[in-house]
Amino acid sequence: MSVRVTIPASLAALLAACAPPQSLQPSSGGPAIAGDGTCNAENVAWATGQEATQDTMAKVWRESGAGLIRPIAPGQAVTRDFRPDRVNVHIDGGNVITGIDCG
Repeated sequence: MSVRVTIPASLAALLAACAPPQSLQPSSGGPAIAGDGTCNAENVAWATGQEATQDTMAKVWRESGAGLIRPIAPGQAVTRDFRPDRVNVHIDGGNVITGIDCG
């Protein structure tokens, strides 16, 4: 007996929105640079004050060494779980990076 699960289109769209754009995902399926995927925010401190363009975000992701990147908009709800392999990029309403941390 097989069970079929149907996901409403609106839920599928929300789940798809959580994934980083294809251009920010590594083509090999792993971190874009050598290492264990652990985030190092000090490597990307230069990005604070920069516009959060796709190119800037990709560079932050690569240079942080993190396996995941999470852009955070003003007032956006985020989980409180700590992920040493995730770089958090805080972005203001003007699309400017206001801070970067790991977790």
